Amino acid sequence: MLLCAGLLIGAAPAQADSVQAAIDWAQSQPGVQPYRPQGEQTALIIAHRGASGYVPEHTLAAYALAVMQGADYIEPDLVMTRDGQLVARHDNELGLTTDVAQHPEFAARKRTQTVDGRSLEGWFSEDFSLAELKTLRAIERIPQVRPANTRFDGQFEIPTLQEIIDLVRRLEASQQRVIGLYPETKHPTHFQQLGLAMERPLLAVLERNGYDSAEAPVYIQSFEVENLKTLSGLTSIRLIQLLWMEGQPFDQQALGSDLSYPRMITPEGLKSIARYASGIGPEKGMLIPRDATGKLSTPTTLVRDAHAAGLKVHPYTFRAENNFLPDDLRNGNDPAERGDIDAELRAFLASGIDGLFIDQPDIAVRLRDKR
Repeated sequence: MLLCAGLLIGAAPAQADSVQAAIDWAQSQPGVQPYRPQGEQTALIIAHRGASGYVPEHTLAAYALAVMQGADYIEPDLVMTRDGQLVARHDNELGLTTDVAQHPEFAARKRTQTVDGRSLEGWFSEDFSLAELKTLRAIERIPQVRPANTRFDGQFEIPTLQEIIDLVRRLEASQQRVIGLYPETKHPTHFQQLGLAMERPLLAVLERNGYDSAEAPVYIQSFEVENLKTLSGLTSIRLIQLLWMEGQPFDQQALGSDLSYPRMITPEGLKSIARYASGIGPEKGMLIPRDATGKLSTPTTLVRDAHAAGLKVHPYTFRAENNFLPDDLRNGNDPAERGDIDAELRAFLASGIDGLFIDQPDIAVRLRDKR
């Protein structure tokens, strides 16, 4: 057994790839009980790639465990298959998150290509049919930081968006509460250039399952701009503009535009975002930077400015391990050791954010509910 923040993680189920098996496994974990919301929620807890601090990311088990831990929303990153299916992976390159390298039948698929302006070598989702991807199994993406998660390597399938929705529907019935979806379109310009544009297939799946309005428990997010603008003309589903501290959205670079992320967080830039999106998803350092010594410093005005423009603010990504924490909140020098994430979360919750992305949702739920 693996002890994580008070949770004992047992062995994976024999049929870990099925929706019901993933639910049964999550429900069987010691200490896991149906979560009951504690009054009005002041900040959404979004399970970043599922409960990825405990189980390999973007697996049905990770999503199911996140819901059991009280997450309000689960986040699937979406990429396209060769036959136009939406599946959950952090990137279209599969080598870091699946056992594709161990499949000799796919050895010839390894290649080098440019994705979002960067040269990458590996195996890519757009070179595989859904049936072929279903023969692969997930592995831990950052084993050096999360060695305990490697115990599950090879046990979980790559889920489709429909399977994730099926999981959510069953969990809503058993948990007797609404559970939201927060999909991210990964590399939308890249897929569009391949004839695999994501926007309409994504909306088709969502609308077929009743996610078809601004009131539906769903947000769609992207680091690019034009695909969010396209979506805003096709749906009333709430959209979130993701932001990075420097550089440009890739689609703007491809278009020859001078629009940059720093420009997008000015008051005028935020007003422009508000014309097509309901909120922003900034890297957390854009809200509370770290000083020269690596400690949290004074909050910026971004939360206030975004709220003034009518935008929600959902920063990313909170993680409990030393490797991701401010220097003064670390516990020793082991990058995999848990530090004082409680102190970091309290600082950000006090800044007025409307939600947050976290790999260990149970920690944020506990602190949020105490508030």
